[in-house]
Amino acid sequence: MDAQVSIIVPLYNERESLEPLIKGIFQACLPLGLPCEIIAVDDGSTDGSLEVLKSLRSRDPRLRIISFRRNFGKSDALDAGFRAAQGELIFTMDADLQDDPKEIPRFVAKLNEGWDLVSGWKRRRHDPISKTLPSKLFNAVTSRVSGVRLHDFNCGFKCYRREVTQALRVYGELHRFLPAIAHLIGFRVTEMEVEHHARPFGRSKYGARRFISGLLDLMTVVVTTRYIKKPLHFFGAPGLCFGFAGALINLWLTWQKLVFGQGLSNRPLLFLGILLMIVGLQLVSLGLIGEMISRSQKEPEYQVRERLG
Repeated sequence: MDAQVSIIVPLYNERESLEPLIKGIFQACLPLGLPCEIIAVDDGSTDGSLEVLKSLRSRDPRLRIISFRRNFGKSDALDAGFRAAQGELIFTMDADLQDDPKEIPRFVAKLNEGWDLVSGWKRRRHDPISKTLPSKLFNAVTSRVSGVRLHDFNCGFKCYRREVTQALRVYGELHRFLPAIAHLIGFRVTEMEVEHHARPFGRSKYGARRFISGLLDLMTVVVTTRYIKKPLHFFGAPGLCFGFAGALINLWLTWQKLVFGQGLSNRPLLFLGILLMIVGLQLVSLGLIGEMISRSQKEPEYQVRERLG
C-alpha cells in the first residue's frame, strides 16, 4: 500500500541521532492510523550515517534512503525528498533530535483546520544567543517583506499538503522561505508552536553567514513570485522616481539659467540630474524588456485550488 504520510529527513553527519529519530517517528505515526514512510536524504555524510541508515532499513523497509554523492545543501535534499514522497501529507524535520516526532499528530490536526502548510514555531529555543538573536531579526524582516506573519521561518519541522510540495521548486538556499513562497503563490499558511530540544549530539552545521545570504535569497523570493510576470512594476517604479527627480533638477537649473543668467558649466548638480534621468530611462527600458520576455513564456504561474465540472 502506498504511504499516505511521508516524513522527509535531510541529514548531514548525524550518525548518533538516526536510530532514536527513526524509531521515534514511526511510534509517533501510530495514532494516525495511516500508512507512512520516512525518506532519509543523506546529503553526502562522511561519518557513516549512510551505513546506519542501511542497517535501519534492513529492519523496516518503510525507511527509504536517498544518498547524494557529495554535500549539495539542504534545499537540494528537500527537493529530492519532495520528488520521491508518495504521501498526501508530507512532513519535513531535521535529523538532530531537536524536533520532537510526538508533534506529528498535532500538525495533522492543525492542517485539517483548513490550512495547506503548517510551519513549526520554536518559541522556546535551546540554542545560543549567537543563533537566536540573528534569527529573530531575519524572521522579522522576512515576515514584513513576504506578508505572511510567522515567527519562525527557518524551523525545519513543517507539514504540507501534497499539492504544495508539487508547486514548490527548492534550490539554492530557498528552503528557509518555503512558507513565504507558498503564501505568495496562494496557499494558506499558518504556524504552530512546537517543543524544541537541545541538540544531544554534535554541533550545528549552519554558520552565521547564512543570515547574510538569507537576506539576498529573500530578494530572490519576492522578485520571482510577485514580479515574475510584471517586471516593469519592479524596475519601472524606481526608474520613474529617478527620472522624475533628474528632470526636476534639470528644470530648476534651466529656470535659474533663464531668469538669473547663472552658468551651468560649473554646476555638479547638472551632472546629477542627467545621471538620474539616464538611470531612470535604463530601469524603465529593462522593465519593458522583461515584460516582453515574460509574455513569451507559455507556462502559467497561477495555482488552481479545485475544479468543479
